[in-house]
Amino acid sequence: MRAAKMLASGDLQLIILALLSEKPRYGYEIIKQIEEHSSGVYTPSPGMVYPALTYLEEVGYAASESEGTKKLYKITEAGTEHLKKNRASVEETLDQLARFGKKMADFQKRYAEENEEREDAGGEGRSGIKAEWREAKQEFRELRHELKAAIIEKVDASPEERQRVFGILRKAIEEIRAKK
Repeated sequence: MRAAKMLASGDLQLIILALLSEKPRYGYEIIKQIEEHSSGVYTPSPGMVYPALTYLEEVGYAASESEGTKKLYKITEAGTEHLKKNRASVEETLDQLARFGKKMADFQKRYAEENEEREDAGGEGRSGIKAEWREAKQEFRELRHELKAAIIEKVDASPEERQRVFGILRKAIEEIRAKK
């Protein structure tokens, strides 16, 4: 599932300023940070974020510097003042976004697990599923979630560290698929 347009342009601009007040960011980083804040449920499109960044530059709340083909955005003094005046509003919007994201992520997880359980039943109904199989499926799910979290932790790692992780994952795949 994907959330439709969730934020009004003014709310998005304030969230961007709040993110820029933490540190300078590229547009892509802003998109990813908002996605992460909403537990992956809402990802603003580049067609929303980049016009908002352009507007913030035009009104003097943000400034950018080019780094090759990318632009690094920073909050200005005027942007900091505007953010201070609207801090309560941006905090409320961020809280709502986080709560909505968590609720939707929980719903999606429960839906996926229930769907897997139905598939596991193979039409036999719940009573036909062996307890051992249910336990194994649950353990696989938990391990999958742990692995996903571990991989996400390494996304911003050095190239060498990412290559080390890739090697571990490839070896694990080979060993899992090996016939014994």
